Amino acid sequence: MGRLAAISARVRQGLSRGLTLVAGRLRNSFYLYLAIVFCLFVVVDAVFLHATANMRQTAFDTMVRYRIIVPRPDDDIVIVDIDEKSLAAMAKDYGRWPWPRQVLGEFLEGLEEQRPRAVVFDMLFSDPDVYNAESDDYFDAAVARTTNTFFPLLRLDEASDPQSRIEPAMIPGATPVAGIAQPDAHIAVVFPHFGSILRGGRLGFNNIYPDPDGIVREYLVYREDHGWTIPSLPARVVRELGYPAAVAQHVVLNWRGGPFTYRMVSFSDVFNDMASKVRTRSPREFTGKIVLVGSTAASLFDVKPTPMSRLHPGIEILATAIDNLKRGDYLRYPAGRALYPMLTLAIVGATAWAFYRDAGRDKIDRLFGAWQVVLIGVSYASINFTNTYIDLTGPVTVGLAYFTTARIYAVATRQALETSVLRASVEQDAELTGVLLLIDVGGPEHALGERALDRIRRRLEKVGTEPKSVEMLKGHQQGLWALFENVLAVSWAAPVADRAARARVASDVAAVTGSLRAILPRSVGHDNGTVRWIVHERPISGGEAATTGWRALFAEAQLRWPEAAAGPHGGTQS
Repeated sequence: MGRLAAISARVRQGLSRGLTLVAGRLRNSFYLYLAIVFCLFVVVDAVFLHATANMRQTAFDTMVRYRIIVPRPDDDIVIVDIDEKSLAAMAKDYGRWPWPRQVLGEFLEGLEEQRPRAVVFDMLFSDPDVYNAESDDYFDAAVARTTNTFFPLLRLDEASDPQSRIEPAMIPGATPVAGIAQPDAHIAVVFPHFGSILRGGRLGFNNIYPDPDGIVREYLVYREDHGWTIPSLPARVVRELGYPAAVAQHVVLNWRGGPFTYRMVSFSDVFNDMASKVRTRSPREFTGKIVLVGSTAASLFDVKPTPMSRLHPGIEILATAIDNLKRGDYLRYPAGRALYPMLTLAIVGATAWAFYRDAGRDKIDRLFGAWQVVLIGVSYASINFTNTYIDLTGPVTVGLAYFTTARIYAVATRQALETSVLRASVEQDAELTGVLLLIDVGGPEHALGERALDRIRRRLEKVGTEPKSVEMLKGHQQGLWALFENVLAVSWAAPVADRAARARVASDVAAVTGSLRAILPRSVGHDNGTVRWIVHERPISGGEAATTGWRALFAEAQLRWPEAAAGPHGGTQS
């Protein structure tokens, strides 16, 4: 333990020396050099890395999940849910899933009697039922009698295209792109088995492509394969119903809420009511509706992670995509390729300038915090009140990274950067003249507070040309020490033999005392008329005796307080 403590002490000592060396050489210029490094990162990231662009995913998930204004789901979209209840209720007569296709054929016939606007199956139907061909024929015939049914096809991995025998022109809804279409290409897809579905041609792929982190945020409206455009199932439904097509190939889904947001009815309830002699459900329940037939049953594993839930039913993702394309209110990301980097550079530059000019810790913290809140507020407002998500995650994150680094440097090097007349006196082996200016702002009856005193201190540091220390007796003093609660101490030291240096110090003293009338109202907002100051000087020996000399100087100055006149023009010179 002793050895570890010694090593730790040496490391801290080395770091301290290193920071002192850096601070001594760079001082406040460090903030400008740091800003240059961050600006170079911003430019490189905007052109090559795109790291800040990828930060939007987590921020987007949080904002869309907790937004205040959430669009309502379309009342014309209804989901007939093959849920766990339906699987259990139908098992007695039809067994567990999958049921004979005749069940779905009968359901479709009963549904069509109510004249729905569209019936969208979220089922592939890729293979025949080899044990029940008559059931398949019944379903095939039922589909053939419809003109408003839609079915999915499955787009396989592009690596399988060379083994496929399906040409692009064979895919219903596929259209060639002029000049680049390859008519002899092959596309690997899985079609539904039934001829009626293929002849109807109301098909679209229903692949869901999550982001690299596995979360579904976008929906692919159409694919471009070998110069051919292949529509998705939602795009095909919306186009056939006469709504404007989406311009973008990818759309960011504008979620209506978490799972089970859309109106859902249990398949078994509807099916059994259709077969009943005495029906209890409305005969116009699905009239004019877009009816989606799918499953939320956990045992069928049709769930995907989304920003709204880790277990979001696939049928509701399909419903959300159709709803978004139907209304045209899917979310959009403005390009902002130049705007976002420029905003980031502005934030870094402004923060660096504030640190470089030593605008004050409290002021910098407040201004930077306000900017961060404004930027986050703009992003949050955009996703609540518009369909455009203004992603300011990158500027906020980079700005925060710069601010944090700069603040750590400021705290770690504060002692090294501060001018200490006492330390300078100890390091000099010569006779010195010590000059102490004590300023009482307001007295005990008008306590200003630490922040106000610090503002005055920083402004006084910038007055004059000679090295000086400007310190405040801070904290909540009690008893006799309350007399010093509003006191600022300004100190100089000059060699006794250097008359020019002593003259410059005298000039600085006059400049500091002369500036009080202008500085105090700017720092505290008023001129309270009770400012007192006193200047006292005495010879001080340099080296180890300097500490004793400065103590004596301070004590003598305190004894002369009664000589100080009240008011902003008051004071006394020794």
